Amino acid sequence: MTVEELIKSEEFEVLNKGSNLNREIAVPYCCDLLSIAMSKMPQDAAWVTVMANINTLAVASLADAACVILAEGSRLDTAAALKAKEQGITVLYTNLPVFEAALKIYNRINV
Repeated sequence: MTVEELIKSEEFEVLNKGSNLNREIAVPYCCDLLSIAMSKMPQDAAWVTVMANINTLAVASLADAACVILAEGSRLDTAAALKAKEQGITVLYTNLPVFEAALKIYNRINV
């Protein structure tokens, strides 16, 4: 499944459409501790987190995440939203808990 296909599924609200929508999503990844996410997140992951700040975007870029999904109602602040646009990072949003959001992605990938 690509990032664009995930967006078209309308499972999540789009906060920022990134620059690489044809990118394949390999796996959902859940983690809210940035240092662990930075060292253990697989490349091409759809990162599901409640951390909605500029540091999250830096880690997503460093770890080469396919996209970021903010769960449990977390939203980017103004500075982070501008940075996501600048860096072309796709950021999606949901009110779902982290696990349920990741499970939706897992089920779409493994259908």
